[in-house]
Amino acid sequence: MTSSWASSRSARPRPGAVVTLVAVALLSGCAVGPDFHRPAAPTVSGYTREALNPQTASAEVPGGEAQRFRQEQDVVGPWWTLFQSPALNAVVDQALTANPTIVSAQAALRQARALVDAQRGFFYPTVQGSFTGTRQHTSGTISPVLNSPAVEFNLYTAQVTVGYSFDVWGGNRRQVESLQAQAEAQHFLLQATYVTLTANVVAAAVQEASLRAQLAAIQDIIAISTRALALLRKQFELGYVAGLDVAAQEAALAQVQQQLPPLQKQLEQNRDLLAVLAGRFPSDDLVERFELAALHLPQDLPVSLPSRLVEQRPDVRVAEATLHAAGAQVGVAIANRLPQFTISATYGGSATDFAQMFAHNNPYWMVGGTALQMLFDGNTLWHRQRAAAAAFEQAAAQYRGTVLAAVQNVADTLYALQADAESLAAAVGAERAAKRTLDITLKQQQLGAANYLALLNAQQAYQQTVITRVQAQANRFADTGALFLALGGGWWNRPDAAATPPTDQPSERR
Repeated sequence: MTSSWASSRSARPRPGAVVTLVAVALLSGCAVGPDFHRPAAPTVSGYTREALNPQTASAEVPGGEAQRFRQEQDVVGPWWTLFQSPALNAVVDQALTANPTIVSAQAALRQARALVDAQRGFFYPTVQGSFTGTRQHTSGTISPVLNSPAVEFNLYTAQVTVGYSFDVWGGNRRQVESLQAQAEAQHFLLQATYVTLTANVVAAAVQEASLRAQLAAIQDIIAISTRALALLRKQFELGYVAGLDVAAQEAALAQVQQQLPPLQKQLEQNRDLLAVLAGRFPSDDLVERFELAALHLPQDLPVSLPSRLVEQRPDVRVAEATLHAAGAQVGVAIANRLPQFTISATYGGSATDFAQMFAHNNPYWMVGGTALQMLFDGNTLWHRQRAAAAAFEQAAAQYRGTVLAAVQNVADTLYALQADAESLAAAVGAERAAKRTLDITLKQQQLGAANYLALLNAQQAYQQTVITRVQAQANRFADTGALFLALGGGWWNRPDAAATPPTDQPSERR
């Protein structure tokens, strides 16, 4: 509800009218500023301009199975278990238990919820108790402090003060609402931390499997090149080939061997990354090892509608909660410009004898009320209201940008799944053709029917097709993990209580 404060220049408001206004405001429970409504979900029914095939291409290699897109299928909570890798499950479990980013996000959520509870305390009166005991000696030249001529005495005072600020315009309610929205944002940031961490572990595991496969492919090429070099040397001894042919093959072998150290470096660095993701130091090597052949490619992939995506993506929910918090701050800024009403009461006693503080005429009390209205502040409060309104507009634009980026993320991943499946099928065909060419060239070389240039070309072509096929295999596993991440990671299906969203401030989507 949006309220306004108006006054008439022709007549002063009567005290009874002011009291009535305050009473109505207190009983109505309304709060100034905009009431929050969840932004409308996207009305689009798909992610891509043209409908994609219901399933991807396939290839006869591990990780080459066709994948089918299922709109009616939900994302399971532990989606990484679909890869059917005990090693991957073990590392993810370690990461969720020991990674410090989880602990940090959990602490941030507890802090946000504690701030909500702290702000709620302003709905209640404050009660303060105090006691003062002093020993005094007053000057004899001034009037005595006590009702006696004594100039040296003990004075004991005890009192209780009760104060209450009326939340007439709902400023505190809006502040609590803003903090609740911020706590909701922290809740979804925690879910994003879970989802991102598991996706990073899966990506690192796939990268390790890819690097191991590439290293194995390079070592196979080295073995082939070494055998070819040994044959050329024998033919050189017999005078069948020139020394230039032997030198060229030696150079080709050295070039292949040069590719091993960079891949080994990447593998070791990737192992360090996996150890840190699991909450360990790089020196604490993981027992788990990852190979492409040990990973199972999920064949049924869920594809949520865009209207569901905004419910499932943690980053979208964070942006929504941020928008909610910014809207509530507009109400806080408006309320701060309106009159503030407080009441207070004090009861106490004072005496020179501790036991007599509340005897005879020693007790005292006071009851009072205050109405405070800022008359001039250099337009500070007005500019703060304008700033809050601008922040609300900014949060709305950021929310829309987050939704667009989320939908784009899913669309890009769907395209990647289709294209990389076709790339793998083509890579497998190219590798098989290159392998046949290399085998034929090696046989011709043994018979002296092929020169060293033909052999070098066949070796290089085969090497490149093997590496391309391995990378295409890894891309399909990586694309699958990216799709689960893009769809929100299934945090809403996690069995633990931490996945339950807060229900302090239910809001409606309009």
